[in-house]
Amino acid sequence: RAGSKRPLKRGPDQNSLSSPIAKCPFMSCSSLKTLHSLYQGSFPFYRLPSEVGHFSLDENRQYHQDNRKLRYYSPPVGIRKKDSPGWNVMDGYESHYVRRNEEEKEGLLHILTWLEKNQSVLGTHVEGGSKRPIDRDFVTWRGHLTKLLCTPYETQEGWLLAVTLFKGTFYISERETEAARKKREERTQEQERLMYSGYKFESYICADSPDRQPSQSAVVNTNEAYCSVLLARLTSHSLLISGEVDCTDPSAKSSIPPSSYIELKTSAQIRNPHQQRSFNRYKLLKWWCQSFLLGIPIIVAGFRSQEGKIVSLETFKTSDIPHLVRGERNSWDPAVCMNFCNKFLSHIKAVVTKDDPRLVYLFAWEPGSDVTFTVHNDPEYTILPSWYVKAMN
Repeated sequence: RAGSKRPLKRGPDQNSLSSPIAKCPFMSCSSLKTLHSLYQGSFPFYRLPSEVGHFSLDENRQYHQDNRKLRYYSPPVGIRKKDSPGWNVMDGYESHYVRRNEEEKEGLLHILTWLEKNQSVLGTHVEGGSKRPIDRDFVTWRGHLTKLLCTPYETQEGWLLAVTLFKGTFYISERETEAARKKREERTQEQERLMYSGYKFESYICADSPDRQPSQSAVVNTNEAYCSVLLARLTSHSLLISGEVDCTDPSAKSSIPPSSYIELKTSAQIRNPHQQRSFNRYKLLKWWCQSFLLGIPIIVAGFRSQEGKIVSLETFKTSDIPHLVRGERNSWDPAVCMNFCNKFLSHIKAVVTKDDPRLVYLFAWEPGSDVTFTVHNDPEYTILPSWYVKAMN
């Protein structure tokens, strides 16, 4: 299986290859600057995503080529904005909670499984006599692109992104940084409970089928997921993106996904202007990036008290979020996010030049630094498993 359980080295080692340096159109070929002021300008072209497939992961994290884990938005009748439903999102933490094993690094496994089963959906492309079995420039998870969009404004957490060029398509898979691993392993009980609260919130307003009511006593199992597979385009870059979807709205104006999808979020109750500014600056940035990338039009947020109860619900239109923060001091600009992502994808095309499923270009970034990369042929770094390479050959 792709991915290693061991922490990856950050710099070159005896298995690293020298980084190819060529003439690149964006700054230095060996590095990429991330200062947000460099990416101001007009919003780049982004073709809204169209769904081409989906899959489910069951309670044992097994893949299924269906929508069995899709849930349906079913809020209680009469609940309005700013109402206090009083739901206890800490309920069941001790007795009704099954955690996914975070030590198991899946990488692109489930996307690759979908691709292997659905090659005919995407078609092939022949250029210069060579066949491209997946007619997309990039294949990745939504979460990886979210990190890229947030990078110009991120001040706390860095990232590692592994890239392999295979049969004309760039595959992007995240690697856990040492800092992220340490943070995960040292999570406090309170932090674990806050993570649980987000999943528990979903159980209050999501049902397993359109004709059922939510089951508040159901076990929260974070192995389970419903994922959408979508095609999008950012300027000249064609993308295949997959991301987890919280639920679909049976009463949505359009039943065609992703227009019917809803993102569910929780956040601490906002009590003063400072907390409001922090919410707008950090939470709304990430929420917008996540939903915009998949074309999800609506975010429903539950705000919880210090005692762990939902004290208010609020609905955000994804398209309205940039207007909510515009003009605020130290605010973020969606054009900067998308322009940086566009430049990073162009940077990948400029430096990842060898088409080889065994070769990995490891891009590293820490806040305040440039994006750099090293090249590796050690199996420890491989992101494409042999069964996938064989299937695409």
